[in-house]
Amino acid sequence: MTDIEKRTLPGQLCELRSSEVGAESVPTIYGYAAVFNTRSALIAGLFVEEIMPGAFDGVLGDDVRALFNHDPNFVLGRTRSNTLQISVDSRGLAYTVTPPNTQTVRDLLLAPMARGDINGSSFSFRVASDGDEWRQEGELVVRTIHRFQTLIDVSPVTYPAYDESHSAQRSLTAWRQARDDKAHVAAINQRRARERFLELLNI
Repeated sequence: MTDIEKRTLPGQLCELRSSEVGAESVPTIYGYAAVFNTRSALIAGLFVEEIMPGAFDGVLGDDVRALFNHDPNFVLGRTRSNTLQISVDSRGLAYTVTPPNTQTVRDLLLAPMARGDINGSSFSFRVASDGDEWRQEGELVVRTIHRFQTLIDVSPVTYPAYDESHSAQRSLTAWRQARDDKAHVAAINQRRARERFLELLNI
C-alpha cells in the first residue's frame, strides 16, 4: 500500500456559502480539493505534479472525512453521514461541508473564514500503484497522476502547503533508477553492436 500524501495545488480555495455566522444558522463550506491540468509548485524541491481528469473516478464512493487542517480530532463532516458531499466537474474535485453547529467550530473556523483569514484547501490521498507516471521536461521532472487509490480527507487549511511527500520521492527515485538502468543497458547494447560490426569488417 502506498503512503498517505497531502497536497495543495494552485487555485484550490474554500469559502462560506454565506458570510453570515449567526446564532441560528451555520453556513456551509464549499471548496475545491483538487484542480485538473494545473501544475503544482515545486514539491520537496524535486518535481512538479499535475492531476488528470478521471483520476478520482474510482474513489468518489470512499468514506471521506472533512477535517480542519487535516486534524482527525477536528471533524467537520463525513460522506457516510451526508454532512460532506464530494463531486467532480470540469475544474476538479469539489466538496461541500455542513459543519457541526458548535461554538468551537464558529470561533476557530467559521469566523476566521468569514473574515478571509482562512481560505486554503487541501486533500489527503493515496496514489494507485500504477496510477502515476514520471517524465523529464528539460531540467524539470513532472509527475502526472492518472488514478488515485484512496481519497482520505478534504480539508480547509490555515497554511496551504506541500508535505515532504516521501512516498512520491521514493516513486521518483525508482523512476530515475529505471531510466538510468534502461539507458545503461542501451549503451551496452550499442557498444556490443559496434564491436560486432568491427569484427565483421575484419573478417
